[in-house]
Amino acid sequence: MDASLPGRIDAALRQVLDPEIGRNLVDLGLIYGVEVADDAAVHIVMTTTTRGCPLSGFLKEAVATTVAAVGGVGSVDVALTWDPPWTPAMSAPF
Repeated sequence: MDASLPGRIDAALRQVLDPEIGRNLVDLGLIYGVEVADDAAVHIVMTTTTRGCPLSGFLKEAVATTVAAVGGVGSVDVALTWDPPWTPAMSAPF
C-alpha cells in the first residue's frame, strides 16, 4: 500500500460537504473511522447528524464515490452507524 494513501483519502473526505450544514463530514465528526487494508481496500464507518436523516443514502454514496476516485484505492465499503450517536460536540470548532 502507498503510504500517502490514508492522507489522500482524508483530503478527499474533506471535500464531501453536508448540504444542510455546509461543512465537510470530517470536521463535523461524521467520519468515525477509515481503515485501509494492504490491498488498498478501504472501509469507512460514518454516521449522520440524526438517525432519520433523509440524506443518509446521499452522504454514504458521496463518501464512497469520492474515496473510490482517489488514485490507488482498490475498493470502498461504507458502513453507517449511529453508535455512538452524533452530537455537535463531535465537530471541530468553527
